[in-house]
Amino acid sequence: MITVADIMSTSLHTLSPQDTLASAAQLMADKRIRHIPILDEADQLVGLISERDLLAAKQSSVIKDTGENTPWTKVTIAQIMTKNLTTVDPKASVKSAAIYIQQHKFGCLPVVKKEKLLGIITDTDFVAVAINLLEIEELHASDEV
Repeated sequence: MITVADIMSTSLHTLSPQDTLASAAQLMADKRIRHIPILDEADQLVGLISERDLLAAKQSSVIKDTGENTPWTKVTIAQIMTKNLTTVDPKASVKSAAIYIQQHKFGCLPVVKKEKLLGIITDTDFVAVAINLLEIEELHASDEV
């Protein structure tokens, strides 16, 4: 069985709730990522911010309530981050995690063990698995010819 630990991303880029939307947007652009786990001072996972959250915030009252000309440097991640997160254990099967992400339309699942963030698994990770499986299938098909 392939587990979440086998395919999760462990090179994590995190921010704190006190960081700004501007810092989240910059980190996403610099690292070419769409999800950022949010950790508190004790390195506990307290939230998640996604590229989709940032796009929604541009149109929401969160930004407008602070004044039309207020830059993203004044709005904190805590104001818009998702707080009640669904997480996955590193020993969970990739299949069950993929089904869960598909059914709930999540873009990612933080991978947590004993309240410690170990990694993140994203829809992109599942696409990579699918590509690898298709390549293996193609190799077996060409061997049979």
